[in-house]
Amino acid sequence: MQLSRFDRLVAGVLPSVPRAVVARVAAPYIAGSSWAEATQVVSALNASGRLATVDFLGEMAANPAEALAIHAEYLRVLEGIREHGFDANISVKPSGLGLTFDREHGYRLIRSLVAVASESAGFVRLDMEDSSTTEPILDVYWRLRAEGLDNVGVVLQTALYRTEDDARALASMDASVRICKGIYREPASIARRDPDEIRAAYVNTVQIVLEGAGRIAIATHDSKLIERLVRLLRERAVGRERYEFQMLLGVTPQLGVDLVRAGHPLRVYVPYGERWYEYSLRRLRENPRIAGHVARALLRRPYARSGVAGADARRASSPTAGTSP
Repeated sequence: MQLSRFDRLVAGVLPSVPRAVVARVAAPYIAGSSWAEATQVVSALNASGRLATVDFLGEMAANPAEALAIHAEYLRVLEGIREHGFDANISVKPSGLGLTFDREHGYRLIRSLVAVASESAGFVRLDMEDSSTTEPILDVYWRLRAEGLDNVGVVLQTALYRTEDDARALASMDASVRICKGIYREPASIARRDPDEIRAAYVNTVQIVLEGAGRIAIATHDSKLIERLVRLLRERAVGRERYEFQMLLGVTPQLGVDLVRAGHPLRVYVPYGERWYEYSLRRLRENPRIAGHVARALLRRPYARSGVAGADARRASSPTAGTSP
């Protein structure tokens, strides 16, 4: 399906529109600005049979103080997950914990979160960022595993040419791997651009990871790709304990509902925090059709909101809502 001129226009002008308008457009995709709001979203997801992975918004920390603040918030989230008994884990941006300005400092903060999570059978996913961080993030993962910490997983992006080799190494360690296409605009020398090539690499990467005994997270909203992978899982008789699908909060809602109804485990990525604006701009620019669709809806009804509100985010997590998987 071709993007309309309206979709592209909306996505292109988002940085110039008032924050309150962006907040309205982005509401279905953000769980609020605070952990208190996010807990309501996670609770609703669990009640509808879905898992969650919580992301406190913040990346590219510029100094130790910023990294420590993000670390402290994640400790709070881990404690909240334990207290509430949520079926949830956390996803962390290594750059937000200092990996890009001081690798050893970043490693210590990440290791601390993994160690704390292990005390209550929790799990930490290291989100992948742009290609400049691929090697450092994988190095962190290998160090953690070498220290005996196995409640940690990593992410591979199939747009990158290196990914299938990385998948073989991870499969040999029975790693927990989330596989996604990749959202970053990378040089053609290191990354695929053709959508069909990226899909083919995605399927191949899934097959490689399945050769090990680890767990695989299939993170995509591509319905044709999901159909193909569902067939692959069925043909290989892969049990539910070895895989899950993952989707972003508020994106392709019916597809998520269909997967759950078909008996597949689904984990929803739940972002929250004061930095919702930067996250929202990036996500909406990546998905012009979503931006255009929501903008049309706004034009059809009175504007009645001035900021990101937990109520809309909580409605987004309802199993019957039209804005969430």
